[in-house]
Amino acid sequence: MITHSVFFKLKHPKGSVEEKTFLNAAIELSSIPGVNNFQCVREVSKSNKFDYGLTMEFEDQKKYDDYSAHPDHVKFVEQLWVKNVEDFLEIDYVQYVK
Repeated sequence: MITHSVFFKLKHPKGSVEEKTFLNAAIELSSIPGVNNFQCVREVSKSNKFDYGLTMEFEDQKKYDDYSAHPDHVKFVEQLWVKNVEDFLEIDYVQYVK
């Protein structure tokens, strides 16, 4: 299982139409085949500079790669992510097993 997470700060003010449009479009990524346990989250801690996050799980590397190459994901990145995100941190991880 791979957990893909990305935490980000938007260029737009909180509560703005642009923010809502972006977050709603991000939530649509959950319909891409292979995406499990998708969450769009709002940061509540002041310990970092990010305001929102997206987390999702994939059964294996192939499903993650298929998601990354999916036309809806590519379109989202090219048309929305690049224009609207000020800064981000992407973390992909698998469970540590002793």
